[in-house]
Amino acid sequence: MRGGTTTRASSVTALLGRLGSDIDVRVKCPTRKGAAVRIGELSRRTGVSERLLRYYEQQGLLHPERRPSGYREYREGDVETVRRIRTLLSAGLPTALIGEVLPCMRDDGERLVPTCAEMLDDLNEARERLSGVIAELSASRAVLDEVIAAAPKADPDR
Repeated sequence: MRGGTTTRASSVTALLGRLGSDIDVRVKCPTRKGAAVRIGELSRRTGVSERLLRYYEQQGLLHPERRPSGYREYREGDVETVRRIRTLLSAGLPTALIGEVLPCMRDDGERLVPTCAEMLDDLNEARERLSGVIAELSASRAVLDEVIAAAPKADPDR
């Protein structure tokens, strides 16, 4: 190709050759599939705070690479992993159980789908635990309703 681009590139190459220096050039490109994502970008894209992302790492739910500088680098797929974690947390699962079932979950676009039959027992146990908590909260609400109902009525003349 002839023209300005080739001439400029040749000029830069010639200049660098005369300087005799090794120059490390880094170009910022849009994130590609599989490209590294820093914690701030993962936080922005998932809506999850950096602190929570570090917590997920401590719990063994995320496994970022570490740069020599200590910065965490996440993979593009970690965006979806964080979304699956958030879904399972909103279902009431503790992080320990999420760590066990997460590898056996896939997202079909509408919901999470278990891919390992052996984890259904764990999910059913978690559901039973939630049902027990709901029953206890319902009983507490009933007691509170009785307390509220026993309160003297406000005097409308006051």
